[in-house]
Amino acid sequence: MYNLVVFASGNGTTLQAVIDAIDSKNLLANISLVVSNNPNAFALERAKKAKIPTYIIKEKDTDKVDNELNTVLSKINVDLIVLAGYLKLIGPRLIQNYTIINTHPSLLPKYGGKGMYGMNVHRAVVEAKEECSGVTLHYVNSEYDRGNTIMQTVVKVLPTDTPEDLAARVQNAEKIQLVEVLKSFVAGKQD
Repeated sequence: MYNLVVFASGNGTTLQAVIDAIDSKNLLANISLVVSNNPNAFALERAKKAKIPTYIIKEKDTDKVDNELNTVLSKINVDLIVLAGYLKLIGPRLIQNYTIINTHPSLLPKYGGKGMYGMNVHRAVVEAKEECSGVTLHYVNSEYDRGNTIMQTVVKVLPTDTPEDLAARVQNAEKIQLVEVLKSFVAGKQD
């Protein structure tokens, strides 16, 4: 079985899409662990409901977090780490030891980088009067949102869109795209 570890900091709607795809047999994978830096993240509740083990990061310092997570992950089988609304920079040892992908709510390189997540992105896109936005799935490297792109999905920005309107459509596209990309990893089409 293909083993995923999902990192999430918030509500976990993207995590839920992966759980649902696995439950419906649309994605032939297993989530071995859900990791969060936020003990109050609803993603942890979603994982517990699905009987997926969870881990809350104890350390605060980036280097110590890197060591802590390497120790935790070395004890389980990990084929791929998926950042699904995880808001912290990943340390160099994790990047070296694991394949890690991230889903970002814009067409990178636009609207990426530190502090550009969730509604911050959608608000910036609407304020800039962009004609389109979308989702970028990319490999994780040592810089926020700078890893090589795996796939992008374009979402049209309507003239009447609020950031919330745009967010809803981008999140829907994000969930579909992530499951499709995960299926290609499981099938061995991605490295």
